[in-house]
Amino acid sequence: MALTSLTLHAATYYVTVGGLGGEPEFETRFSNWAKEVDKLVKAAPDSAVETFQGSTATRANLRAALEKIAKDSTPADALVLLLLGHGTFDGLDYKMNLPGPDITAQELAGLLDKIRARQLVVNTTSSSGGAISTLRKDGRVLVSATKSGTEKNATVFARYWIEALRDPAADTDKNDIVSALEAFRYAEQKTALFYETEKRLSTEHAVIEDTGKGEGVKAPSPENGYGLVASTFPLLRLGAAAKAAASPEKRKLLDKRENIEQQIDRLKYQKAATPVDEYRKKLAALLLDLARTQEALDK
Repeated sequence: MALTSLTLHAATYYVTVGGLGGEPEFETRFSNWAKEVDKLVKAAPDSAVETFQGSTATRANLRAALEKIAKDSTPADALVLLLLGHGTFDGLDYKMNLPGPDITAQELAGLLDKIRARQLVVNTTSSSGGAISTLRKDGRVLVSATKSGTEKNATVFARYWIEALRDPAADTDKNDIVSALEAFRYAEQKTALFYETEKRLSTEHAVIEDTGKGEGVKAPSPENGYGLVASTFPLLRLGAAAKAAASPEKRKLLDKRENIEQQIDRLKYQKAATPVDEYRKKLAALLLDLARTQEALDK
């Protein structure tokens, strides 16, 4: 499905790239992952989807898709860029392996910087950690399957990131919306469990960076300052939230609920610097507003 401008509501642009596998096993794996994501996100209201896999996963096609989004998107929109495949890092430059010319982190950063929409970049390739310092930016959520460019083995993180899009357990706050933070925590924990169950030394350590200046962490929290932007980035709406988003009447209430939830998340990150009485008063007011909004949504 070609990307189109969505004007009724804020759009979420999903761009998924299943890169060069090199071997039949990986070619099939990356292609199947990309197809599965394509199916999952196309069901989302107000989604604009572009999926590249196999021979279509070229640098030229990816550039064209991101350049079109730069022209069409607004600050109210969101972009989810998911990279599946192999990557390399030579100590200086990260590259994602694609049919034909590879694409570098520097080139990706240049394309993304021209897009006004909120951004989530999920790089599940080997050596993805080598791209963190280049791709990080204030307001951008960056998820990496590896913590550094030296973790060069094929990763399994992508499997569990995709699983988070269809497993209700990923929605830990049970609001029918999987946030970028919830998906990261789900996939990171599932990946660690995979290596533990297989009794293998972990060759990948996923991190998330949403401060614009760090190297990423595996356990974001108010204490270390990571996770706030990711917690307020809706990755995919499920169940009742998806139905509400498709209804013009309920969409306004859903947007209001999401805004209140984001205010609560921000308040929690400010707890240490907020007087106790003031914190409790603000939290109580927000929770009351949230309950009233949810009641209206449930009617």
